[in-house]
Amino acid sequence: MRLPMKDGEIDLEQFKEMADLYLSEGFTYFDTAYMYHDGKSETAFRDAVVKRHPRDSFTLTDKLPMMFVKEKDDLERFFNEQLERTQAGYFDYYWLHNLNSNTYPVVLKTDAFDFILRKQSEGLIKHIGFSFHDSAELLEKILTEHPEAEFVQLQINYVDWDDAGVQSGKCYEVAQAHGKKVIVMEPIKGGSLASLPPEAETLLKTRNPSASIASWAVRFAASPEGVLTVLSGMSNIDQMRDNISYMKDFKPLTDEEKKTLESVVEIYKASVAIPCTACRYCVEGCPMSIPIPNYFALYNKWDLWRKEGAKGFNNQGMYYEHFVVSGAGRASDCIGCGQCDAACPQHIHVSELMPKVSEAFD
Repeated sequence: MRLPMKDGEIDLEQFKEMADLYLSEGFTYFDTAYMYHDGKSETAFRDAVVKRHPRDSFTLTDKLPMMFVKEKDDLERFFNEQLERTQAGYFDYYWLHNLNSNTYPVVLKTDAFDFILRKQSEGLIKHIGFSFHDSAELLEKILTEHPEAEFVQLQINYVDWDDAGVQSGKCYEVAQAHGKKVIVMEPIKGGSLASLPPEAETLLKTRNPSASIASWAVRFAASPEGVLTVLSGMSNIDQMRDNISYMKDFKPLTDEEKKTLESVVEIYKASVAIPCTACRYCVEGCPMSIPIPNYFALYNKWDLWRKEGAKGFNNQGMYYEHFVVSGAGRASDCIGCGQCDAACPQHIHVSELMPKVSEAFD
């Protein structure tokens, strides 16, 4: 989803160079989706890889765009279009894309799991699963109801691991409990963990001067047991070379390195706009059912991204909408009753901050 660009279009020649290097170094796994690069990612993959390399030299993941699915007939239409776009003949891995509280009812309505199982039996898919952006509770429900899923794709990085909104660590534990392999997405949080506050970068460079800042994030995501592969959105050949340099002979993080990252997380979080500790004292009794700590966590990440020049991908608004779709009140629903202000042990003026959160996400 972050292919090299030139003059507003995918830089196919650099993409070819990157793919050739990647395959020559023994890597095989490519990930695409229906909507990436405004629908051009799949055809770019066809031109850079499918047409130029033997089919058994690479593995391809594609995804059924559940956010676009309305009726059962849409499943066949999208799947056939993806086969035509990629011309790969079959998919090594095929996911139901972006399952959450909004799209899972569509999955049930259209029997989407049955659909991909049928395509697997026809030999058009080798392995099935789904990508996921929601709570560990919903992930538990889906994996319990659909044990046929072989893999789950999760957002995992060292900042989101204990995050109340993303719940990376909790979701990983659920997948482990169900015996599912994990594909990691967003290990560098859309690039934000490749450009840290100066104090954090100094800490990492002191610990290992030769390691790139991004390498710490990718290695963290690759270290947990049960992780099959880590998706890194490489946008140029230099990023490709850097990733290969430490992933070809991968070494999990040591205990000392994990402690260093704990300090980095503290620095990262210290730069946040709202010092909420997520004790949730403010939530009980909110007349508008606003999940205040969750919204503050999302706002802090959005604010840091904004302060850094709005570089890279930011998906906090998507997580915000997940809460709303699940029945939570919007920040704009706040009536300023003040009960949250009185309840907060950190003395945060919650009701005064809700308009800022609303301005960011509503």
